[in-house]
Amino acid sequence: MSFTYTELQDAIKNFTENEETSFVNSLPVFIRSAEDRILTVADLELFRKNATSQLTINDPYLNVPNDYLSSFSLQITTANYKNFLELKDVNFLQEYYNTLSGTAVPKYYGVFDVDNFILSPTPNIAYDVELHYYYKPTSITAGAGTGTSWLSTNAPNALLYGSLVEAYTYMKGEADMLQLYEQRFIQEIQRLKDLAEARENSDAYRRGLPDRPRT
Repeated sequence: MSFTYTELQDAIKNFTENEETSFVNSLPVFIRSAEDRILTVADLELFRKNATSQLTINDPYLNVPNDYLSSFSLQITTANYKNFLELKDVNFLQEYYNTLSGTAVPKYYGVFDVDNFILSPTPNIAYDVELHYYYKPTSITAGAGTGTSWLSTNAPNALLYGSLVEAYTYMKGEADMLQLYEQRFIQEIQRLKDLAEARENSDAYRRGLPDRPRT
């Protein structure tokens, strides 16, 4: 089974028995939220990529890629070493920054806002950096009604139940139904993780690499 964009919208309306105008207009928001949640919790290597950039001396900020979803790693590279930065909450970074004087090699980073990371300490050199991150693929909501996406084809139930969780939360629906859809969503996420792990281990076997442990 798979969904086109129109079929997914129709399924949400049928499950919720709601075709009220403001609800229907909010369907793309529910679906995009479900997509983001799936990609965040499922840990799919398929949607990881690298981006390189350079820090600016005396500037603690670094641009976030437009398709950024969440971090896998951020490292500083010099001619002599590579140093992985530790992801921290912005409040921690601001408190840590207040204990420092001057600039130094950054040790920590955090998501400051939708456009910027913040680093601490503030860079003392224009270091090269490499960000390994999970990205947002094009949403099914960006295409035509007959369009599909990787998630609507390979994880249709996860996308449906995730959207229903968002829809029932919006509707302030019955708690038992919301709990049911959340449980179904979690089950589908586990199936997706198991499928991804099997594919990755199969690829690793063909390349002669050890299996990748997962949590």
